[in-house]
Amino acid sequence: MEYSPPPLFKQGASARAKAVICTLLALALLIADSRIHALLLLRQAVGTALYPLQMVALMPRDAANRVVDYFSSLSTVEKENQALRSQQGERAQQLQQAQQLAAENAQLRKLLGVEQRLSVKSVMSEILYDARDQFARKVIMDRGSQHGVATGQPVIDDAGIVGQVTRVFPFTSEVTLLTDKDQAIPVQVLRNGLRSVAYGRGQSGYLDLRFMSSNADIQKGDLLVTSGIDGVYPAGLSVAKVVQVETKSADAFAHIVCEPVAGIDRHTQLLILLVDPNPVARPDDEAAVPNSKADILSKRRLTESTRDKTREAAKEAGKESNPEAARKNPQGAGVR
Repeated sequence: MEYSPPPLFKQGASARAKAVICTLLALALLIADSRIHALLLLRQAVGTALYPLQMVALMPRDAANRVVDYFSSLSTVEKENQALRSQQGERAQQLQQAQQLAAENAQLRKLLGVEQRLSVKSVMSEILYDARDQFARKVIMDRGSQHGVATGQPVIDDAGIVGQVTRVFPFTSEVTLLTDKDQAIPVQVLRNGLRSVAYGRGQSGYLDLRFMSSNADIQKGDLLVTSGIDGVYPAGLSVAKVVQVETKSADAFAHIVCEPVAGIDRHTQLLILLVDPNPVARPDDEAAVPNSKADILSKRRLTESTRDKTREAAKEAGKESNPEAARKNPQGAGVR
């Protein structure tokens, strides 16, 4: 039996008719909007009204995205920070090496200029390490007898005297610094030519001018240079500068302290002057040493003449002591 609603509840068209009507209305609106843009204002009004609802609906998604981005960016920043720190350490090491190389380059240029100005031969050397004796001021250089280095040769830098070679090995050498307590160097005041001897003071790094009278013409700030009278150090090389002069009426000598002008504890590249460590003999010393047959013959003749004079003196003495025998035998008096 077919069931149909009672006439009281029957309202409007059927569902199929409604679907057709809605479809046609939608098509009409699409055509009107695409052709004459009739729904533009309506769409903007509806979009403005629905925007707060859209933002509220998208808030959970945006919050989740922000949390994910935060943790991912934090991890990325930490990795970049570690990489930058490592790179900074490498750059700092490279910068220090570059600064050290620049300083060594400048020092080598200065030494090259000094080497060209000197009239004696020299050899460039580098400090390998300090001597083991902690109470001595000595360093070990990388040049030895195979490079022409000999005991007694002076060592300088671009400013002045640094020390003296005291021990030589085939490929290394020991240099005693100017401030060593056992080191001494003849100097003179550049201002007035006053000569003296400077002695090292050990670990203090200063020099003393000993046995200078209280009225000596020396002032604070005077420059001391090598005098050259020892035959080892070339004359005119800078040694030290006077930093303290103390004179007391009760003391016969003045207390004079000097500071070396050379970089005793600063430079690693130095110049060794290849001077002859054996000083030239004085003329009287050379004359005292017979070096030829003529010298030997002259010495023999001098000895024989001395003996003859001695015999004649003995004869005269015998004549005076025995005049009777001298009259009887005038030729043989005084001879037995």
